[in-house]
Amino acid sequence: MTGPEWMYHPLFGVSLSVITYAAAQLLHARWRWLHPLFVCSGFIIVILLGFQIPYEAFKVGGDILTLLLGPATVALGVPLYKNFSLIKKHMAGILTAVTVGSMAGIAGVAVLVGLLGGSREILLSMLPKTVSSPIAIEISRHLAGIPELTAVLTVLTGLFGSMFGTSILKWLGIKSDLSIGIAIGTAAHGIGTARLIKDNEVQGGVAGFAMGAAGIITSLLFVPIYLWLI
Repeated sequence: MTGPEWMYHPLFGVSLSVITYAAAQLLHARWRWLHPLFVCSGFIIVILLGFQIPYEAFKVGGDILTLLLGPATVALGVPLYKNFSLIKKHMAGILTAVTVGSMAGIAGVAVLVGLLGGSREILLSMLPKTVSSPIAIEISRHLAGIPELTAVLTVLTGLFGSMFGTSILKWLGIKSDLSIGIAIGTAAHGIGTARLIKDNEVQGGVAGFAMGAAGIITSLLFVPIYLWLI
C-alpha cells in the first residue's frame, strides 16, 4: 500500500466518482456536446495522475459502484417491457440484424488488427469489445486475451457509440426508432442504451433488447472461434 491510508477507504473512490459525475452533468447542461461520462472519466484520470493517487486506491471504492452495474442493467428492462409489443412484432428482423451486426463487429476488429499488424494477444482482447463488459471480459479470459485491455476497449466502444452513434446514423439517413435502437444496442451496449433511454424510450427499449440478444449471440459465435484457436 502506497500513499495515505484514507485514499484506500471505499468512500474516497465513491465520493470522487459521484462528485466528478455531478460536475460533468453541470457542464453537459451548459454545453450539450460534452458527454458527461467522457468528462467524468477525464476528470478522474487527471485527478489520479495529478495527485499521484494509485489506481488501486480508487478501485476500492470503484468496485462498489461496479457492483451496482447489475441492478442498473436490470433497470434497462423497464422500457423494454413497455415496448415489447413492438419488439415482438419485428422479432425476426431484430434478431437477424443483431446477428449480422455482431458478426460484422468481430470481423471488423479482425481486419483492423490484421491491417495494423497487431499481435495475437491484442486481437483476442479486442474481438469481444462490442458486447457488455462482463460478457466481453469473460470471453477475453477464455480466449487467453488481456481482460483489463478488453474492459477498457469495451467501455470506449460504448462511450463513443453513445456520443456519436445516433448522429452518424441520422447523417446516413437512418431515422427509424427501431433501426437506431438495434444499431446502438448491438454496437454500443449498456452505455449507448442508457443514452437512448434518456432521449427516446422506444429507441431505448429496442436497444435494451438488442444489447441482451447481442450478448447471447456473440457468446455463441465465439464457440467455434474458441474451438478453432485452441
